[in-house]
Amino acid sequence: MDKEHRKPKATTIRDVAHAANVSPAAVSRYLSNQLQLPVPTKSRIDAAIEALNYVPNAMARRLSLNSSETIGFITSDIVNSFFALIASAAEEAASRAGYSLTILNSRNDIDRELQFLSRIDDRQFDGVLLLTNHVDDGRLRTKINANRRVVLLDEDVPGAVAPRLFAENQTGADLATAHLIEHGHKRIAYVGGPRGLLSGEERLKGFRQAHAKALLDVDERLVFSGPYDERVAYDSFRQLWAGGEPPTAIFSGGDLLALGIMQAARDMHLRIPRDFSLVSFDDIPHAALFDPPLTTVRQSTQDFGQRGVGLLLDLINHEVHAPDTLRIPVSLMVRGSVAAPPRSHRTVHDGGAGKAQHIGAQKVEGV
Repeated sequence: MDKEHRKPKATTIRDVAHAANVSPAAVSRYLSNQLQLPVPTKSRIDAAIEALNYVPNAMARRLSLNSSETIGFITSDIVNSFFALIASAAEEAASRAGYSLTILNSRNDIDRELQFLSRIDDRQFDGVLLLTNHVDDGRLRTKINANRRVVLLDEDVPGAVAPRLFAENQTGADLATAHLIEHGHKRIAYVGGPRGLLSGEERLKGFRQAHAKALLDVDERLVFSGPYDERVAYDSFRQLWAGGEPPTAIFSGGDLLALGIMQAARDMHLRIPRDFSLVSFDDIPHAALFDPPLTTVRQSTQDFGQRGVGLLLDLINHEVHAPDTLRIPVSLMVRGSVAAPPRSHRTVHDGGAGKAQHIGAQKVEGV
């Protein structure tokens, strides 16, 4: 081949090291943020990289570091806006740390979750953020404990040895239910997530706690637990109104459930809050634009994503010595879906707003 048509030789890390008068190992560790160097040395390396137009070989660097520089994000339903926002925040945090993030939609199927977790064993991922939404049958626990590079977000896998990041579920449910009680409601229904699932259990506990503090009994005929599914909430609402005396208010364990309740109410020509009041949990996007604007408990998707990635990177870098359970603070976003009970029981519950205040929780008006 003619010399004029030969492909130019690619610049190597050794070329950069020679130009900067340092070792190739020093350049490699500097580029992977594993080595702190004096400012003059860093300046020489940066100048050599620019002068030689050096482009790091990502694959070679990953092999040398025994790292994929990629983390997985397993979600039960990527269409769910709450989960999608967590994934977006996690991707942003991972990118800032020099990692790629791959989003995997399990469709809440345990076999798919196990398949995705196996990618840690195959070194496709350095670790995984797991956001499951069903009760474990023991297989997830076993898989997680076999590789130890998983962080659990939002829902628990009992017995798994892993860092955990959950919302203040009980506090939020207590806060939301107390808000209804303060408006004079005594006959309050609960439509929440599955029994045995962390969020469902803790939010139901908070619902009961608010009643106990107000010296009110919970009518067990008004307690409905099931999947986080709009259709299930729709059917639950119709059952509530098919009984002899409907509730004056409902606490919904999730905003998707609240959407099902609102749809059923419209179909039955009932209006919120004229005919009943509604509070919920999550504060999904556009909840303030519902008709009426939905009073709901906010948990930060940004915190879930960013703090989850931080926990996982600490785990990957062996900086986590024992699994911890951390909590995301919550606040009640007070909007237009709550009023005094219809027809009767209009005396506002004595105790004032202070009854609904908790450490790490607050009320926010009209946001």
